[in-house]
Amino acid sequence: MVAHLARSSGCAILLLTIAACAARPQTPSIQRVLTPVPVACDPEIGPEPAWPDTDEALRRAPDLFSRVQLLVAGRLLRIARERELRAAVEACRG
Repeated sequence: MVAHLARSSGCAILLLTIAACAARPQTPSIQRVLTPVPVACDPEIGPEPAWPDTDEALRRAPDLFSRVQLLVAGRLLRIARERELRAAVEACRG
């Protein structure tokens, strides 16, 4: 009787295991994954200006006032150029 009970409970466990594995098949779900792709940015930046405060120009300046004028002009030109470059970088960042 014990052998019969053990055999029948073993069969029941086996049948339940098979039934659990043979559940209805799941339909595959489609999941869309968005991945950012880097895009090359090549902004239109004009040519580098002719800087007025080069070493050569400062050496040729006749006096201190002329040198300071060249330095101030170079600084203003650099500020404008930096503004142009920043705008190009911001356009690339988008």
